[in-house]
Amino acid sequence: MRNAPTILHLDMDAFFASVEQASKPSLRGKAVVVGGLGPRGVVATASYEARVFGVRSAMPMAQARRLVPNAAYLVPRFTLYRAISEQVMALLRELSPLVEPLSLDEAFVDLEAGRAAWDEEAARRAGEKLRADIRAVTGLTGSVGLAASKMLAKIASEQAKPDGLVLIEPGTERALLAPMPVRTLPGVGPATGDHLRRAGITTVEELAQAGEDELVRLLGKAHGQALYAMALARDERPVVAEREAKSVSVEDTYDVDIHDRLRVGLEVQRLADRCVRRLREAGLSGRTIVLKVRRYDFSTLTRSETLRGPTDDPVVIREAAARLLDSVDTTGGVRLLGVGVSGLADYTQEDLFAQAVPSRAEEAPEEAVAETVVERAEPVERQWRAGQDVRHAEFGHGWVQGSGLGRVTVRFETPQSPPGRVRTFLVDDPALEGADPLPLVLDASRPFARPGPPDSDPHGAVPRTPEETRDQVSSEPASLPKSWSGTLGDEATSRP
Repeated sequence: MRNAPTILHLDMDAFFASVEQASKPSLRGKAVVVGGLGPRGVVATASYEARVFGVRSAMPMAQARRLVPNAAYLVPRFTLYRAISEQVMALLRELSPLVEPLSLDEAFVDLEAGRAAWDEEAARRAGEKLRADIRAVTGLTGSVGLAASKMLAKIASEQAKPDGLVLIEPGTERALLAPMPVRTLPGVGPATGDHLRRAGITTVEELAQAGEDELVRLLGKAHGQALYAMALARDERPVVAEREAKSVSVEDTYDVDIHDRLRVGLEVQRLADRCVRRLREAGLSGRTIVLKVRRYDFSTLTRSETLRGPTDDPVVIREAAARLLDSVDTTGGVRLLGVGVSGLADYTQEDLFAQAVPSRAEEAPEEAVAETVVERAEPVERQWRAGQDVRHAEFGHGWVQGSGLGRVTVRFETPQSPPGRVRTFLVDDPALEGADPLPLVLDASRPFARPGPPDSDPHGAVPRTPEETRDQVSSEPASLPKSWSGTLGDEATSRP
């Protein structure tokens, strides 16, 4: 382990909620909860004002509403979050060529590689300058931890929250860790923590005192040895600038279980198309298609099919997903569906087109096609979701506060304006339309990557973030084992 605090860990403070507060002057200093607003939605991020009442990430949204009924509940705007994340990551890369992003709002930086820290004082100056630059460029705050290893830097940034900096001096690590709960260490989630507690181990000091042999007996060789080393403040993991994606996946959770088999099939096709878009955005292709189905009783099934070579062709991926669905019984109802692609490559296998069979639209009789056209032609009421950016021909830019009973309420304000006035319109008012988010800080020297239209899920579920999102390029296998719609694993990827 290094003998100087050359590893920096940045964690943006309540990132999604802070973006919403910065974007909406009327919400500053108030409780804000961002997440899926449907019956099965969960909290992605809560502002510190909401956390006072016990609201936490991954909590069911219904529970959050009971705790803070008067909070602002908003859908996530991932295009805006990604654009701001790119600004923050650019600042990190000015510090060092070795930047390891963990999610939209979190990253490690090796200051030594960028010659930005040669002693404690230099490291502290680098951290303080970073925090000032982030505030100037984005208007947001971030917490910084500085230490000699990744584990300790992450612990330091947790102690620095919110909007602070903590530096762990070399030689003080063991004393700092000793009284901390075992859950502080990476890799110790609820299950491992409970297992250790039953063995009488609740603090890091007790973990170190138990000894390596005992931890190996309790947890297995790899996990036991790793935790023992961490309990002694040993962490040799380097900062890795590039992480190879292992899968690309998308999934949706539905407010009401889907029982109609045709509807299930159409949803799988739609998810396959979204997955293809994610593949192409990342410049990737894949050869293993994975289908995930969570049924009415919460049982989760995964099916996979490996093709002859990698592809990003939507026809091939749709039909592979459809074949996988044929092997799954959905009689009792489906609450979640997901489609993923693994075995990634940066090229496509053109002869995979031969695997595609004629599309169902080509095989369908003319009568069925005519029915489909008629159904799509029916007018659909415009959907306005809380937090969505809008623009009115007369009143300018604003955001949706709520909608229902054929009406939509809009507050007209911008990041640079004072709190704005509220007006109500019919949902089909022709003067009202969706809009792009506005930059939080107007600075010509730092061009803002203009995001696309707001992206939210109509079914109210929120993606896993890191590491990001439900539509994600992931370093996890494509079996799609976790999602915001259910319980998270030992380490949630969208953290306070």
